[in-house]
Amino acid sequence: MQRQTTTSPLLSLPGAVPAEGPDEGVAAHYGDLFREQRALASGDGFVDLSHRGVVAVTGQDRLAWLHLLLTQHVSDLPPGRATEALILSAHGHIEHALYLVDDGTTTWMHVEPGTQGELIAYLESMKFFYQVDVSDRTGEYAVVHLPAGSIAAVPEDWPVREVPYGRDVFVPRGELEDVARRIGTPVGVLALEALRIEAHRPRLGLETDHRTIPHELGWLDTAVHLDKGCYRGQETVARVHNLGRPPRRLVFLHLDGSEVRLPGHGAAVRLAADGPDGRPVGTVTSSARHWELGPIALAVIKRNTPVDAPLLADGTAASQETVVEP
Repeated sequence: MQRQTTTSPLLSLPGAVPAEGPDEGVAAHYGDLFREQRALASGDGFVDLSHRGVVAVTGQDRLAWLHLLLTQHVSDLPPGRATEALILSAHGHIEHALYLVDDGTTTWMHVEPGTQGELIAYLESMKFFYQVDVSDRTGEYAVVHLPAGSIAAVPEDWPVREVPYGRDVFVPRGELEDVARRIGTPVGVLALEALRIEAHRPRLGLETDHRTIPHELGWLDTAVHLDKGCYRGQETVARVHNLGRPPRRLVFLHLDGSEVRLPGHGAAVRLAADGPDGRPVGTVTSSARHWELGPIALAVIKRNTPVDAPLLADGTAASQETVVEP
């Protein structure tokens, strides 16, 4: 299904270079990628994420109902506490990643660009007798990310997800340009992606494919509550956690800085000992040039790949750091 692109008005800001791929519709950068990364790392600037989908759930049963559908424990979620959750297939494969906060009357969530339609269709199909209402608010609200340490003020009545690495603010879309003038220097999504990769945070559609289970990406730590049941795919989560190991694991790669190009999404990862024509042991999922670490990447590789084995990522020498234990 071809997703509908939401084009941000902030692409008219000086120096804005449009992003491609899943982040089409907002700025990749504003002319100085490393300066923008340094700004985020020091708590300055903001990132326009207005291309992301925004979904709201209202009604007195909303948290109890979501608790039955999501991998996360949300039945008693206090107002203002941010969390994240997944929706799995019946076989435990990841279908949606949701970034949530409840304000006391509404559960707000933002999701990957263009995925809100399928998400809402699934949620609507599961309403049954519960008193809930699900709505697509993407046309009314835009997400803006403020990094940890930012002192930018936002109105108290705007939904905010506060997490260790910053705040996701749900801004009324008509006020987006005014907010951009008030809260600091714009930073492109490439800078945010570099910091995401550095922090080993997986992203739906990049680190995932049609057979990914949460254990492979470390999402058990942040998006899955292991002591709750009653959600689709829970049997797979419990079985793999208690009885086995996932077939693949996420790793962080330090790439050879002498190479001009970065390995792209889906590029083959091989054991360096087998050479560039060896059998692949995995694929690159995300890559970036980091202002301090140089070229870096995330990759998903076979679980039994030795943790100390030098690798080749699309022919580029790479050393690995363990993210998910084999």
